[in-house]
Amino acid sequence: MCGIVGLFLKDPALEPKLGELLSDMLITLSDRGPDSAGIAIYGSATAGKAKVTVQSGKPSEEFPDLAAELAAAGLPAEVKIKSTHAVVEVEVGRADDVRPLLERIRPSIRIMGAGTSVEIFKEVGLPRDVVSRFDIRSMSGTHGIGHTRMATESAVTTLGAHPFSTGADQCLVHNGSLSNHNNVRRELIRRGMVFETDNDTEVAAAYLSAEMADRKSLGQALENALDDLDGFYTFVVGTSTGFGVLRDPIACKPAVMAETDAYVAFGSEYRALASLPGIETARVWEPEPATVYFWDHRQAA
Repeated sequence: MCGIVGLFLKDPALEPKLGELLSDMLITLSDRGPDSAGIAIYGSATAGKAKVTVQSGKPSEEFPDLAAELAAAGLPAEVKIKSTHAVVEVEVGRADDVRPLLERIRPSIRIMGAGTSVEIFKEVGLPRDVVSRFDIRSMSGTHGIGHTRMATESAVTTLGAHPFSTGADQCLVHNGSLSNHNNVRRELIRRGMVFETDNDTEVAAAYLSAEMADRKSLGQALENALDDLDGFYTFVVGTSTGFGVLRDPIACKPAVMAETDAYVAFGSEYRALASLPGIETARVWEPEPATVYFWDHRQAA
């Protein structure tokens, strides 16, 4: 099953409530996925800074001295701890230095995502526990996506939880199953992509990242996915400035969208949207199969 939510804010007045709204949307869908949950929040970028969200199974041991050890290794950083995760802020040109350095000094720490605006928090457990653990309700931002998982084809682990991020400020949540993910993974490895799990959703995320690395827009990458990815799927994708939605040509996985002057919202079921402000006057529709939808703050500017 799995449950997906997404919220793209048009009205800046709602930005302080993004974490609260997304949390309530995701908790409503808890019965669709009891195994793990996660949320990606796109907040305001800090000039000249990049953010790398990391996770540890031993946060009390590995996080307190992490900033000092990174600095001693030549990488000045600020580390903001949130339970089993931490957000490592570095100079924007040095974000790619974080992974190899962590592999040397803290090999058990895992990177959840990186970019100038995205922070990703995911763990095993129900949405209510995950959003509470990371204080998601207090977070502000322009848009975000979330997922509650019922595992079907890979282990229940933190790394196997969604969202999956395989490119800077890019992430994806998925309901469904890809039938050709092993073949696609092999091709993407030849194109230089690196994988950390055997999850088919990581393949979908990496596919879109590889397409956008070839200077395709998110819309073009999603269009190409219709030809290259086989199976049943609903994708919700986040980028630094917007988000997109795609359902496979059969569209057997449920999906509903709503749009007002203040936001665009996505949910696996309408009940995830029912408490949003102004929902009673929203345009509500079921996204068409094999049709790309995406919204971008740059287009609205």
